[in-house]
Amino acid sequence: MPSYEHLGELLDPASTVLLTVECQQGVVGPDSALPELAREARSSGALRNVARLVAAAHETGVQVIHALAERRPDGRGASRNARLFRAAERLPVQQLTGTTAVRVAPPIEVTEEDLVVRRLHGLSPIQGTEVDALLRNLGCRTLIVTGVSANVAVPNAVFDAVNRGYTAVVPADAIAGVPADYTPAMIRNTLALVATITSTDEVLGCFKRPRRRA
Repeated sequence: MPSYEHLGELLDPASTVLLTVECQQGVVGPDSALPELAREARSSGALRNVARLVAAAHETGVQVIHALAERRPDGRGASRNARLFRAAERLPVQQLTGTTAVRVAPPIEVTEEDLVVRRLHGLSPIQGTEVDALLRNLGCRTLIVTGVSANVAVPNAVFDAVNRGYTAVVPADAIAGVPADYTPAMIRNTLALVATITSTDEVLGCFKRPRRRA
């Protein structure tokens, strides 16, 4: 864990953005296409912690971006170059544009100030989407990455953020993957090498900390 002072320097609300990754009803909701992942996201407290971080970001003026994955009913533009994509086509719940499955899942609340970015292809919330341009236009220097899954989309987001010059911060208790013991292994052996690993409570404490005036 970073020192509180160091984390506080990274999490300046004026240059920090909170990214939620695939926290949508068809992924982490009760009727998920991936029930094991949905159960883990909820039972571990990760989804609740994402909601806490989003609520605090709204209160402190930190910009929130929700990155969602979906597909057109006709499948046009969807990726098919990996086993994961082909398996998703056969799932009983489809992440179809305009359906409940691709709405942000409770208890996360979305406000008018939030940005919602939807992608039709690929594995990453950043590569090939609007997210990078939005971050630059927002003056982002630090990106807090939360959501699912620790198996694929979350590490993709962290790597893409770091490769584009952002400092990535990952609250370890606000991401989830399957099986349950995979997430701490991914954090310890991979994400900790490129991102600042912290906790939801530490981030909330920094959000609430009074800022020095220049």
